[in-house]
Amino acid sequence: MKKEFPKGFRWGTATASFQIEGATTADGRGESIWDRFAATPGKILTGETGDPACESYYRYKEDVALMKKIGANAYRFSIAWPRIIPDGDGAINEKGLAYYSNLVDELLAAGIEPFVTLYHWDLPQALQDKGGWANRATIDAFLRYTETVVEKLGDRVKNWMTHNEPWCISILSNEIGAHAPGLRDTRTALAVAHNLLVSHGRAVPLIRARCPDAKVGIVLNFAPAQPATDSPEDAAAVQLHHEKFNLWFLDPITGRGYPKGAWSAYGDAVPEILDGDMGVMTAPIDFLGVNFYSRSIIHDESSPRNAKIINRRNPRNMMARGWEVYPKTLADLLTWLHSDYNLPELVVTENGAMYDDVVWNGEVHDLARIEYIKAHISVLPDVIEKGVPLTGYFCWSLMDNFEWAQGTRDRFGLIYVDVETQERIIKDSGKWFARVAAANAVVD
Repeated sequence: MKKEFPKGFRWGTATASFQIEGATTADGRGESIWDRFAATPGKILTGETGDPACESYYRYKEDVALMKKIGANAYRFSIAWPRIIPDGDGAINEKGLAYYSNLVDELLAAGIEPFVTLYHWDLPQALQDKGGWANRATIDAFLRYTETVVEKLGDRVKNWMTHNEPWCISILSNEIGAHAPGLRDTRTALAVAHNLLVSHGRAVPLIRARCPDAKVGIVLNFAPAQPATDSPEDAAAVQLHHEKFNLWFLDPITGRGYPKGAWSAYGDAVPEILDGDMGVMTAPIDFLGVNFYSRSIIHDESSPRNAKIINRRNPRNMMARGWEVYPKTLADLLTWLHSDYNLPELVVTENGAMYDDVVWNGEVHDLARIEYIKAHISVLPDVIEKGVPLTGYFCWSLMDNFEWAQGTRDRFGLIYVDVETQERIIKDSGKWFARVAAANAVVD
């Protein structure tokens, strides 16, 4: 059955600056924490760095033309802070600003609406050397950077996101150590998380002041969880996971403060809260960006062995990373966000699948990716019909890129990129996405 979307629904793709641009030392760009991290032996699975990535710094016109071919009417991309202010808080690099200004002009000429993420993980290394996001001085540096970018692009860009996935910026990168800067300290990670939220709250009114007709939001990644068994231990583990992963970032920006269970569990590692911090975080947003890939199944090791298993992993269509394909969770997530938080607008800012794509006679037949995306967008019309204010879907990703600690091994793109030659090939999923966007409906 054909499922149609509301008129004006955004069909977009998403990228991040460090993952696609390359040109890491070109035209005055400074070093980022990801440049330093990637250059450290053993940090990147494939031993690669962010150069050349996809060379989109030089090939952006070609990439915008490909977006148009796959039917995208919106594009979410991020600004590289070190390209704008190489040392984080010093001289402004006009060549960096000019690159993004030219990109925006190219998008608008192609009829593609730009969505800008101000911070997608590439902090200037010079700021990290001073403590990074754990240092409150970085908040002021971020505001100056934000003001610089919005003043340059705000006459044409009307959709702004302050941060992408604060959980990854703080916990994954500063407690678990899997991403740049690669630290392993809970206290530092929670200080980073707190300062990110303060910087978000302070940036929202600043963006509106420089761009009065702007829509401003933040992008959170969600990992909805269910217990592996019906034991009380698993239920408690799910609740703590929910508070640490989802609510720790969502609740403060919506005025509910930090969740009590997680705050207690963190003990003396919790961040210092200065007067006014919690109020600043609640600056009203126009939309929430929702990143979703898969649910989590939680099992506490103390759970009785004879507890009844109530959730089994879906055995079909497993991505190469081992993530479960379970689209019902996306519908449940959006419904929960609307019913419990009543946010003015929701946008799926990332959703996609990684498979081991191969080129066959000049084509890439990625049926599994089509099935993944189709399954997830198929749940959206019913959610919208129930009143959820969902206005767009951005597929991750426009093209295969430098997938952080996995290097170029993991391919998420609707467009195949040959690492050696930089040749782009629209995959079957990209051709299918074009038909979906043209029809504004789920299509076979």
